[in-house]
Amino acid sequence: MSEPTRPQPTPRTGDPAPIRLLLADDHPVVRAGLRAVLEGERDLAVVAEAATAERAVELAADLDVDVVLMDLQFGRGMNGAQATAAITARPGAPRVLIVTTYDTDADTVPALEAGATGYLLKDAPPEELARAVRAAAAGRSALAATVADRLLERMRTPSAALSVREGEVLGLVADGLTNQQISQQLHLSQATVKSHLVHIYTKLGVDSRTAAVRAATDRGLIRRGDR
Repeated sequence: MSEPTRPQPTPRTGDPAPIRLLLADDHPVVRAGLRAVLEGERDLAVVAEAATAERAVELAADLDVDVVLMDLQFGRGMNGAQATAAITARPGAPRVLIVTTYDTDADTVPALEAGATGYLLKDAPPEELARAVRAAAAGRSALAATVADRLLERMRTPSAALSVREGEVLGLVADGLTNQQISQQLHLSQATVKSHLVHIYTKLGVDSRTAAVRAATDRGLIRRGDR
């Protein structure tokens, strides 16, 4: 269920209609913080909140929303990238602006490939958040500086970038899974898992699982701190 919305200030005569926002995050404190920042802007209006990705998809389809501010991790169930894909697949869908704490390739690439218009980190200053929302509403991309830099580096040196699948495999290696366990979780043959690892070692210039995990976390290719 979405959280009850607060009455919005009535726009002054002649003011354009405010940009209508949906906040999707499983932490009430985060939603409250985003609401407090955004409701301070006369041209922005929070119309609904969702505590799950599934509920965000429902509300985005049912309500007149311009921009969805979407977290990436919701615990169990659908994640933010999956919800983004479901939302943006509809004709006339609202724009999706990812607002999260994660900035690795393993997070940013799937979200942007799913159709997100922008990608911002939760430590962004309030004015940057408001600018990103306005940019997303206008159909312009808005990327955190670290995300933009990493995407640019991927474009400059594509041979050194991990594919989404390689990132998934290495992330599971970092979690301590064996090749057999990885093959079962990703529904791949063990030969395919080994092939991915060979490509990963070559791209990272390493020769072991431990070295690959270390190099990938140092370069921001897989998530650091939650492994």
